[in-house]
Amino acid sequence: MTEPVRVLRLLHLEDNDLDHELVVESLRGDLPWNLEVRRAEDEDGFMRELSEFTPQLILSDYALPSYDGLRAFQAAQEYDPFVPFLIVTGAMGEEVAVDTLRQGVTDYILKQRLERLAPSVRRAIAEHDMQRRQEMAEQAVRELNLSLQQRLEEVERLRGVAEAQRQRLEVQAKQLSEALTMQQTFLAETSHELRTPLTALLGYLHRQEREKGASQTLSDARRVAENMTRLVNDLLQISRGELVQGIEMHFVNLDRLVEQVGRDFQVPVTALDRPLEVLGDPGRLTQVFVNLVSNAVRVCGNPECVELQGRQNDGFAEVLVIDHGPGVPDDVKPRIFDKFYRGKEAGSAGLGLTIAQQVVLGHDGQIDVIDTPGGGATFRVRLPMLDEDEDE
Repeated sequence: MTEPVRVLRLLHLEDNDLDHELVVESLRGDLPWNLEVRRAEDEDGFMRELSEFTPQLILSDYALPSYDGLRAFQAAQEYDPFVPFLIVTGAMGEEVAVDTLRQGVTDYILKQRLERLAPSVRRAIAEHDMQRRQEMAEQAVRELNLSLQQRLEEVERLRGVAEAQRQRLEVQAKQLSEALTMQQTFLAETSHELRTPLTALLGYLHRQEREKGASQTLSDARRVAENMTRLVNDLLQISRGELVQGIEMHFVNLDRLVEQVGRDFQVPVTALDRPLEVLGDPGRLTQVFVNLVSNAVRVCGNPECVELQGRQNDGFAEVLVIDHGPGVPDDVKPRIFDKFYRGKEAGSAGLGLTIAQQVVLGHDGQIDVIDTPGGGATFRVRLPMLDEDEDE
């Protein structure tokens, strides 16, 4: 595919008609481009054509009646410092010719040697194109350097932001670590302080049972004290970063256990399948439902707003602790079993639900929270029921 023919815009400063025609004709046959020619005969015409015609090549006589080639060259330089400017003139002294070249004129051609004009023009256009490409390349490099500089400045700014953020996170991490240490220290010291009076209380209750005989009241009081002792021991373990330990498995009638917890807290048991037999630690499971029921009563402010249900469901014993309080927001549900998470509740250390979850998981069970129809929260505990083979 051939390249399109280039049109070369030529401005000729010449006051002689014949010389102008000779110059143009000498170029038309020897240049590979079509020529679009404009002619100026004086300074006014030359300046007008510079701005209107925007020439790509300028040819000029050296001496005109009211103008000269060097002044025209200076004007052309202000218009475009890269446009080729050739002087085509008659007799010219060697000293004058050298001076024109020294000032920046592209070339000079004598009118009696016009055979040199076309080669000189081709060379000048080639140099002009090369200068243009070089200028464009340099401009692209300057723009690239500017873009890189801006990007480096942005990277430096982001590095400063990241460093400031890192320092803030370090401060926050240190503060959280100190707070956690203080919390663990508080739990450990509190647990140690509580163990002594609880141990003494259990001793008094045992002595009362020996001296006055067993009674329902003493039995309930001793059981509550034992649960409190177990809770204190769990707090001590959690303060040390340990999980709830010491699960001892027995056959457990979960329905009786649920009834007992409901009686202790005066919470109604509205539905209960019998029997609900599981393999588990009765003390630990009691602790689970004590934690869940006491939490529900505290949130609702009234045990009448809480109810217990127990049922068989697909091979599991399922116990529901249902409250009709404010409920648990959806964004809180994933965190409600986290250690020390208290939500908006008051009067809670944020450990009851954590302990309940750990005990249930230790029994290969499941615990979750769902919405109560009509408003409130329902904590659901699912424990594997005994198989018939295990009952035998």
